[in-house]
Amino acid sequence: MNRSSRNTVLVAGSANLDFVVRAAHVPAPGETVLGRDFATFPGGKGANQAVACARAGDAPTHMLLALGNDTYAAPLEASLRDAGVVLQIVRAAQPTGTAFICVADSAENAITVAPGANHALAPEHLSALDQVSCLLLQLETPLPTVTAFAQRARAAGVRVALNAAPAQALPRELLDVLDVLIVNEGELAEIAQVHGDIGGALARLEVPCVIVTLGARGACARVNGEFVVQPGFRVTPIDTTAAGDTFCGALVAALASEADFASALRRACAAAALACTRLGAQSSIPTHDEVDAFLTAQPAPDAAARCELALFCGVPYAD
Repeated sequence: MNRSSRNTVLVAGSANLDFVVRAAHVPAPGETVLGRDFATFPGGKGANQAVACARAGDAPTHMLLALGNDTYAAPLEASLRDAGVVLQIVRAAQPTGTAFICVADSAENAITVAPGANHALAPEHLSALDQVSCLLLQLETPLPTVTAFAQRARAAGVRVALNAAPAQALPRELLDVLDVLIVNEGELAEIAQVHGDIGGALARLEVPCVIVTLGARGACARVNGEFVVQPGFRVTPIDTTAAGDTFCGALVAALASEADFASALRRACAAAALACTRLGAQSSIPTHDEVDAFLTAQPAPDAAARCELALFCGVPYAD
């Protein structure tokens, strides 16, 4: 079966129940901060990205994940199913993953993750890939498992996308089978071992498509040797949790539907911007129609803004 006859995104990765407290600022080492509102939200990079694929990207989405036999698993399953994600659940002896998040009034956050069941995901858990167009991975599950999944997908002719977060060194055997690598600025520097030169770091990584997200600035990519920049959209942020995950899911869904790359990048930036205007992880992810409406209301692309972003990244730009 050729790639064009497939249309399903498979996300293989983590799911966590997020314990979120809002505070004036994120605590410094040794500091105690009195918080205000507290709530729990379904989260985890893999689960967030699956919801974004299905909701913001409107793509047929499956997810392979590991959960414990505990009460924390139920809201995660419910949130994913409500978004239309088809679940392939591995039941683990470990407790369901959790994350502890402090969200500051500036909308920035600090996150500590207890992986739990996520570390039970193993190479043998990946099922048939016959109807899958793209496999989307992250690094909150064991690196040997991520590598094995990627290698098997490449052998099956499936596009492989990796969001290399949390940052860590990537083995050559993983980089060699990636089609798309998505990182933030810090992760890019860590993996490429190039600091202070975004364009140079992008050029150093031997992956066909490397994308760096730059927060409110937008995103920059190198695609088959050519650079593409997409300035960010102006919004009033409330919580940046899951903005990067929303970007990843929306981008991969667009690519799976065979959108051109520049359009996919613009849509991913728009979805991520909207996610910043709402509290929580999966609860903040916009729908496909909301992204459409947001993009329709935006002014025409600004050549000056694109040029400014290209200069910031140290990459060539031609309107």
